[in-house]
Amino acid sequence: MHIATSWHRLRTLGTRVLMMDDRQAGPLMAYLRRIDRFSLLTPDQERELGEKWQATRDTEAQRRLVQANLRFVVKIAFEYRTYGLRLLDLIQEGNLGLLVAVDRFDPGRQNRLTTYAVWWIRAYIQEYIRRQWSLVRFGTTRAEQRCFYRLRRERQRLERDGGRADPETLAAALGVPVDELRTIELRITRRDQSLDDPLHADTDETRADRLADERPGPEHEAIALELMDLSRRRLRLALNELDPRERAIIERRYLRNKGMTLKELGRAFGISRERVRQLEARAKAKMRAVLEDVWEGAG
Repeated sequence: MHIATSWHRLRTLGTRVLMMDDRQAGPLMAYLRRIDRFSLLTPDQERELGEKWQATRDTEAQRRLVQANLRFVVKIAFEYRTYGLRLLDLIQEGNLGLLVAVDRFDPGRQNRLTTYAVWWIRAYIQEYIRRQWSLVRFGTTRAEQRCFYRLRRERQRLERDGGRADPETLAAALGVPVDELRTIELRITRRDQSLDDPLHADTDETRADRLADERPGPEHEAIALELMDLSRRRLRLALNELDPRERAIIERRYLRNKGMTLKELGRAFGISRERVRQLEARAKAKMRAVLEDVWEGAG
């Protein structure tokens, strides 16, 4: 249906929709009245302006092409009004798509601007809906994008025709595996919920109030600090049983942010790598014996 012949029907539909949402009525109806003043273009006028914009980047030609098709953006935006977003926001995103389409429009292909622009307008509106649908990035694959906009429509079509809208039938209609459809459907139907939303209409209690605090309590923190202090004291006892070279090897190899290798320690002490390994093994044995005695004494 041509824009001029469908505009009256669109205005009537818009008025009926807005009667259910007074918050949008004023700004949106004012916008519709404003763009209603812009005249439509004939094919020859559109081609002439398109050629002028492509050849000279004349901003007046661009402006007239955009203004003449703002009503078409509104028509497309109305198709997505059931997603729970403000119509003005959808229209604004569609206008961005229209600007891209005007910039790339090639009048030499003998197509009307709306034929080309519809894809850009839908793309911008759909991307906006996906961004607003969830904080988690969604609609990144072709299957997710296809299901997001066709799932409800296919289910309604099947039920209207007397068929069964079971997962197998829907998956076949959408061209995706059943398991993938189930996963996508869960993501579509489960919207984000704020932790600050009230649990019930008659209470101030929120979802956050019911969340369990999994952080350790004061008792656990005190026990952890005590165990850490005990471990440090036992480690000092074990280190005190080593001779200076053994202790230096253990400290440089294990008690630094970046431990030294056997080769680096051998170079530092002027001995072979194998000799460092032997000294390390002896030091570990001494420390193990001390720690075992401490644990036995504590028991």
